[in-house]
Amino acid sequence: MSVKKVIVGLVGVIVVVAVLAVGFRNQIFEQLVTKTAAKRMKENFLADLPDGLHVGLCGAGSPLPDPKREPPCTIVVAGKRLFLIDAGSGAGRNIVKLGFNPGDIEAVFLTHFHSDHIDGLGELMLMHWGGRPTTKPLPIYGAAGVSLIVNGLNQVYSQDMTYRVAHHGIETMAPGGFGGEARVFETPIKEGRTVLLDEPDLQIVAFSVMHAPIHPAVGYRIRYKDRTMVISGDTAKSSAVQREAKGVDLLVHEALNPKLVGLLQTQADLAGNKKLAKIFGDIPNYHTPPEQVAEIARDAGVGYVLLTHVVPALPMTAMDGWFLGKSRDIFTGKLKVGADGDFVSMLPGSKEIKLVNRH
Repeated sequence: MSVKKVIVGLVGVIVVVAVLAVGFRNQIFEQLVTKTAAKRMKENFLADLPDGLHVGLCGAGSPLPDPKREPPCTIVVAGKRLFLIDAGSGAGRNIVKLGFNPGDIEAVFLTHFHSDHIDGLGELMLMHWGGRPTTKPLPIYGAAGVSLIVNGLNQVYSQDMTYRVAHHGIETMAPGGFGGEARVFETPIKEGRTVLLDEPDLQIVAFSVMHAPIHPAVGYRIRYKDRTMVISGDTAKSSAVQREAKGVDLLVHEALNPKLVGLLQTQADLAGNKKLAKIFGDIPNYHTPPEQVAEIARDAGVGYVLLTHVVPALPMTAMDGWFLGKSRDIFTGKLKVGADGDFVSMLPGSKEIKLVNRH
């Protein structure tokens, strides 16, 4: 047999093997997709959670791009009831990544109306509508001004609503379940609080914080059975946060490192971007440095501190210590720089606080 025939034969074999391999590979991919989809469709992380108060970060970042943190979004599970605090861009998708169905959200609570806290609200409202059978819009709680936002988003997505009803039918996409419904509460006066929900096992309280000139701006205190948490919202160091956080199991508090933001301001200035330099120079005065969060936690006797709305971006975990500065010297309890996927569980009748990352 000639060398040419041998080569031709080998090439033929290689082609046949390659064709078979591609077909086999596609079969493997199809089986993998089927298996993954079956698991995703059947799993119900909310139903499988043990009874307790659970808090998850579906957005631990800010408007600044951060590969580990989307803009603000916090899940709260009280027993089997799912709530959301703020809905920055990517909120709905990150909720799914945490293992939850947006259709199960009972209500959203907004801390204030900065764009990074509401950018994902429209998409979330659609995901809530499509996630489970519903004939009622998503309740969205906020102080004065929330109606303008919710009604505006309903209008923006109204055309999309007609498409989905026409395509899927009213039995699947009931028009009454579309969008959001604003639930306006009275803005708590300075140092005041407003009780939004008060049941034997569950209480949700709003309280004013210091984010001037942004008004209204609130934080929330949530109690489920004998476990408690406070989320600060965006604020400078606030005596109201310290008051509401007294003795709580978990404090989810925003944090900005002024020194690191100052470095960004300097570089923007050197690059000739005076506008951006001005913005970086302005933002520290209405946020809280990590050391001041540590002071609040120490003086309030907090069990665990989880930092969120982290500014600036920290793309590597190794930077967390630099960001915290002397915080761990001030507060000797558990303190973590939050990242998307962080999930805290607090079961009734215990002081244990368990944190895992679900991403």
